[in-house]
Amino acid sequence: MNNSKSPSIFYKLLSLLSVVRGYNVLILVLAQYLGALFIFSPTKSLRVVLLDYKLFFIVMSSVFVVSAGYIINNFYDVKADKINRPFKASLDQIVSQKIKLQIYFLFNFLGFLFGWLVAWEAALFFAVYIFAIWLYSHKLKRQPFIGLLSAAILTILPFFVVFIYFRNFSKIIFVHALFLFGVLLVRQLIKDLENLRGAVVNNYITFPVKYGERKTRKLGILIIVCTFLPAYVLFSYPSIGYMKYYFLISSIILVFIGFFLWKSNLKRHYVILHNVLKLMLLIGIFSLLLIDTSVLVERVIEQLK
Repeated sequence: MNNSKSPSIFYKLLSLLSVVRGYNVLILVLAQYLGALFIFSPTKSLRVVLLDYKLFFIVMSSVFVVSAGYIINNFYDVKADKINRPFKASLDQIVSQKIKLQIYFLFNFLGFLFGWLVAWEAALFFAVYIFAIWLYSHKLKRQPFIGLLSAAILTILPFFVVFIYFRNFSKIIFVHALFLFGVLLVRQLIKDLENLRGAVVNNYITFPVKYGERKTRKLGILIIVCTFLPAYVLFSYPSIGYMKYYFLISSIILVFIGFFLWKSNLKRHYVILHNVLKLMLLIGIFSLLLIDTSVLVERVIEQLK
């Protein structure tokens, strides 16, 4: 860091990106646009989808509201993060708590505004989502079952706001949502195991704190088993093209995660499993390109013409 008394703008921006988890926000944008292209509006041309200003406003609303959610979550978790993620916590503290709160309110206002530019229903959705994130960060995340469920729901909702915009009420989309929900539940359980020490010190009554590691691992394995059903339905569904192989490979990975979850008892083990699930979800976003490769080629050719 430089020799001046206060951190440089570069370090402040780096700290802010760490607080809002810029990587996760970027992945959300990618997921929303790929979902719009290949799931929610597969008959529309590449140009029409990318130049749809209302879709852009929805994506921007999601970016600001989700970023604000990470800020308020960081605000409440300062003490726990010092224990669970000491390096990240030190980086996050470069930006003061006062500045974080100011940016939090600004981002929420911008998120609501972009939603209002689409429709009052979109503005209402994001207003409710803003409140739900605050409620989760302030209270719900400290409850074993409600915290677990609400974390998975809040993670998946921004992706499916695009589904609401296009009004594509396909049954297979709901099955896909069930698969993602199951994976996110397992990921959240492993994350809670990973952050167990910080939760105990800060009196967070997460599932592992209340019921112990063994029962948490059992629940994780049970959820993995339940996730095989939507994965099988998706693999058997002909319209998803080559993406079916993603669900096949994901099922195999989940088997290994279940096995190693049962054997794990150290934080570094949970960190590895958590990162494997994050990578699996990331690959799942890119695998949307495999739903119909001919459609992608035709859209690119059409755009070049």
